[in-house]
Amino acid sequence: MELVVQKYGGSSLATVEQIIRVAERVVEAKARGTDLIVVVSAMGNTTSELFDLATTISKNPASRELDMLLTAGERISMALLSMAINDRGCHAISFTGSQSGIITDCQHTRARIVDVKASRITEELVRNRVVIVAGFQGVSSTKEVTTLGRGGSDTTAVALASAFRAKECEIYTDVAGVFSADPRVVPDARKLDSISYVEMLELAASGAGVVHHSAVELAYRFGIPLHVRSSFSRERGTMVTSSPEKDQKCVKGIAHAVGMVLARLHGLEKTPEATGSLFRRLEESGVEVRLFNESSLPSQEGVFVLVVPEADGARVEEVCGSLLRNQAGTMELVPDVGLVTVVGSNLLWTACTCSDAFSTLASAGIEPLAASCSAITLSFLVPAEKTEQAVRQLHRTFVVEGSTASL
Repeated sequence: MELVVQKYGGSSLATVEQIIRVAERVVEAKARGTDLIVVVSAMGNTTSELFDLATTISKNPASRELDMLLTAGERISMALLSMAINDRGCHAISFTGSQSGIITDCQHTRARIVDVKASRITEELVRNRVVIVAGFQGVSSTKEVTTLGRGGSDTTAVALASAFRAKECEIYTDVAGVFSADPRVVPDARKLDSISYVEMLELAASGAGVVHHSAVELAYRFGIPLHVRSSFSRERGTMVTSSPEKDQKCVKGIAHAVGMVLARLHGLEKTPEATGSLFRRLEESGVEVRLFNESSLPSQEGVFVLVVPEADGARVEEVCGSLLRNQAGTMELVPDVGLVTVVGSNLLWTACTCSDAFSTLASAGIEPLAASCSAITLSFLVPAEKTEQAVRQLHRTFVVEGSTASL
């Protein structure tokens, strides 16, 4: 039989009624003759509530104990969903990440999957059972419980889909698929029928929260088709595959993220060794760099621009500050910025395209703090309060009016 991996997010499992609805959906899929592995997140806001509980007890909770606490949310979901499926006459069994054979490195709260040894899952599939797996978690080589950080359940699902060569990995969420912009910000945003891995990866990394970028990257690497769809309807969602991009220039979407910090580094030594050292230290500190760019002032003093989430601001200040002190450099931190990214295919960001983007922002009275481009992206840093306005204006220019091409 064909095997499909399904992943249900917290919004799809927030209440008992929603868990029952998911159970009925799983039973229907199993009745059609499909082998199923179902990956679950914690119910609703459980993970945030557990984290708040931890910080109430301790201002700086130990990362090991935090992982022990946070993984409880997914264990609740997996057990309840398994009970609901069994009550409907379909055999199911639930496993934690460690029981499922999700092997990670030893980094608590932000571990990475290094191997999948899913012999227990295989045994239960042979017994014709639906296997429910707690997402977001695994076990390290030192037998410690670990969590995978942001988007961990998405990553768990794709890792299992890859290990079992699944037909596809279905990502169930509370929206109908991938849209050309956040529908909460842009009411006329369009649902995409399909999108390439590369485009989806750029959208996800730039703030589109429907699928985490680490999961998209893993799916891309192993060629696992992703089907992003709503758990509240039966409609088809958005397929993320390696299908060739269209020949014409085409903007697929506008992604955005708020709560960012812009760091301008003046006087950083401009050598590959110095740049490599900077990023190595940022990685070791767990800093998530969303964007970086390098330029030169007329004085030839190097200006290096980094954009990171506000939660990583203190670590950026510590890492970059220590490097710059050794080089007599300075650092400027600008809080409360938003990142807006236009993503498309075959754009190569001609002068005309860039002109349209800058003119659009200028007509709305928005002056970017910084900009960066690649073959398929054009990103702007803007004041946080201008972020949603920038998204709407760029969406109108490139999607609604079709400055480059229609979707």
